[in-house]
Amino acid sequence: MTRNYSDFFPSGPKSGGSDQPISSLQKLGWQSHFAQQLSADDLIRTPPVRVVEVHRNGLHVLGDGTDQTIPPRSDATVGDWLLLDEVHLASSRLLERKSLLKRRAPGTDRQIQLIAANIDTAFIVSSCNQDFNIARLERYIALCFEAEIEPVIVLTKSDLVTDPADFVRQAERVSDLVPVVTLDARGDEPVAKLADWCRAGRTVAFLGSSGVGKSTLTNALSGSDAIETRAIREDDAKGRHTTTRRQLHLVPGGCLVLDTPGMRELQLADVAAGIDELFSDLNELAASCRFRDCLHQTEPGCAVQAAILQGQLDASRLQRWRKLKSEEAFNSSSLAERRSKDKTFGKMVRRIMKDKGARNWGDS
Repeated sequence: MTRNYSDFFPSGPKSGGSDQPISSLQKLGWQSHFAQQLSADDLIRTPPVRVVEVHRNGLHVLGDGTDQTIPPRSDATVGDWLLLDEVHLASSRLLERKSLLKRRAPGTDRQIQLIAANIDTAFIVSSCNQDFNIARLERYIALCFEAEIEPVIVLTKSDLVTDPADFVRQAERVSDLVPVVTLDARGDEPVAKLADWCRAGRTVAFLGSSGVGKSTLTNALSGSDAIETRAIREDDAKGRHTTTRRQLHLVPGGCLVLDTPGMRELQLADVAAGIDELFSDLNELAASCRFRDCLHQTEPGCAVQAAILQGQLDASRLQRWRKLKSEEAFNSSSLAERRSKDKTFGKMVRRIMKDKGARNWGDS
């Protein structure tokens, strides 16, 4: 089959109002960021494919005329682009990512878990009920800021409360950089209210706890009920897991939607810059403190404490800032220690194998 290589090297993103059709690769989220990493020779030997689903026994990939499952690999996640080497599948090249969502894996193993790659917009979903939690929203937004992903707070189940205005006000205080959208996940509201972010060729993700409506929103955008949904428990408004794996869905209009399982634990690591951006107001205040090493407790001349006394800053925001910075520093340090130990162990194994090889050569 003769390929049209102009599809692989797009001149730039198509405007929202353009009638010009986009290629099959662009429908999968192909952008100039990825095209710049390869040559025409690369394309002849190894056409690009995108990971749309991760299974324990393989990666489901799609491309221009490609739809197959390849062997699993620990360095790839849903949303990644690979240059598919049909002869040596394990050697398929992983393209440099535009963005990467990751967290410290639950438990004590001190590992990083990859969540998704090459996401343009992340809809951070929370319900207007007992699930609503400012600290959790801040975690997701710090994660997005670090990855340079555009975050949008989506408040669902607004139809279940008399007035969602208080939830909106609390969400808007999280960051001036993050828009807040309220909607009923059922019906036509998601398509209408999220349209600006769900343009053709864009990749969006729904993040949040179980039961907040992520799968319902994905179904609304796709115009179907393909994804199973379940109601929340009435006694505590907690959700039940329905989505069990991360999967990209191509919906009408050309947008790709990632529905993710609810994450009960979102431990942050390697996101110091994202936290600083989220709490830029506190960093600006801290810069005016009398002492550079001010702990913002009882030190004289503390601009942060002065702002709290004057009602310009909520003391709980300072507490959450401290908690996130402390957690991030600890997790990052723990992971760095784990990486160092793994590197040292690897060197030791290679040295032993080298010495063993030298002895075997001498005995022959």
